[in-house]
Amino acid sequence: MSTSNIRTTRSFLPTLLHAVDSIMLCLSLPLVQWLTLQPLNQATTISSLVACITLFFVGELFGIYKPGRGRSADSEVGLAAAAWTVTFVLLMLIGLFTRSIETFARSSLVAWFFVGGLFVLTMHMCLRSILELLGRRGYGVSKTAIVGSNRLGLEVARNAQESSDSGLKIVGFFDDRGDGRRADTTENMPPFIGDSNKLLEMVEAGEIDTVLITLPMRAEKRIQSVLDRLANTTASAYIVPDFFVFELLHSRWTHVGGLPVVSVFETPIYGVDGWLKRSLDLSISLVGVVMVSPILLVCGLLVKFSSPGPVFFLQKRYGLDGKEILVWKFRSMYTCDNGPVVKQATKNDPRITPVGAILRKTSMDELPQLFNVIMGNMSLVGPRPHANAHNEHFRKLIRGYMMRHKVKPGITGLAQVEGSRGETDTVEKMEARISLDHRYIRDWSIWMDVKILFKTFFVVLRRDAY
Repeated sequence: MSTSNIRTTRSFLPTLLHAVDSIMLCLSLPLVQWLTLQPLNQATTISSLVACITLFFVGELFGIYKPGRGRSADSEVGLAAAAWTVTFVLLMLIGLFTRSIETFARSSLVAWFFVGGLFVLTMHMCLRSILELLGRRGYGVSKTAIVGSNRLGLEVARNAQESSDSGLKIVGFFDDRGDGRRADTTENMPPFIGDSNKLLEMVEAGEIDTVLITLPMRAEKRIQSVLDRLANTTASAYIVPDFFVFELLHSRWTHVGGLPVVSVFETPIYGVDGWLKRSLDLSISLVGVVMVSPILLVCGLLVKFSSPGPVFFLQKRYGLDGKEILVWKFRSMYTCDNGPVVKQATKNDPRITPVGAILRKTSMDELPQLFNVIMGNMSLVGPRPHANAHNEHFRKLIRGYMMRHKVKPGITGLAQVEGSRGETDTVEKMEARISLDHRYIRDWSIWMDVKILFKTFFVVLRRDAY
């Protein structure tokens, strides 16, 4: 009995990027040594090779060698810069441990950080520009047909057109169904050309290189018919799974028992990604607690002596996988509502203390949540945790509400920097926030976390909280 195996397509781009980065690092350190009038020796060669190996692994962790079709330029620059920074820090640690760092002047090391990083970033962006230019001129672009004039087909065509580096030129749609059963194509969409006979004719004439089959999975006979007719041609054929019928917020390919499967409900940030996010959380939180410790002390004293009650308010909220956690905050109200009914805070809320109003306006009441991050039950960035009473209320009204708890809650999040900060007194407002939480989970990356942290700083400066 034979078993089938679906293999992952391997691209030449990662290999090319690895080679280019290695060349740049092997050139940058000797260049810096020469510019700073330092002698070239065996340590220069060894350090360059160690840098190449280190960046190889760090770059793989940060995903800078993955084909970045559709990835924005600023995201690519951010990932490459972060990967080189981590690589350089590791090199310095290796140098201190082996004492090889003593063979280099400090000026050379500082210059290497900037020159090496500049070389890596420049070559990544040059290569990106060259590939985009070649794509616009038709090199490496596949003339593609879409079989299935339906919602999925339109989405595939739209994605291909919006990504300048997709490598696909959509010729048009093909479908054997009548006009009444096909989706209408807009002016910006490729045209409907004909049925499967017309498709075969154009394939055999060399007018189509690639065929994307977007028919629903239940149309097995129609799919098989198209594949049978394409089997005698040289066109590449791909089946695009019709997963729109499912909620695939956290979808990804994985394997179960050696078989390829698509996860539907799964914690999306795990493995190496989870380790990277946790490292970012822990390092920034520890530094943050040390830096803001005087502010924490002053805020604590003001809360303690301005109104009766505890300094900290530990509110019960849902954490990862819906497990209950205690979220730390400076008490900003006369009451500590923590039961089955919790009224959301509003502007000019009489429950808010005078000191609490200042803390909430400056978001300093959230600072103790750094301890939650250090303890590991929260992250710096993630969906903001709501009071349990609000969770129980809205989970019944909003489909997919609890999916936001497949990741750790955060001190800040995409919703907070994209206009969904503050009171959510209607279902519509909460739906807008949940939509942004879902988008964060779906598109998560380390670079996205860094951007949200920077945006949060400016949001706090210009926005009122309550």
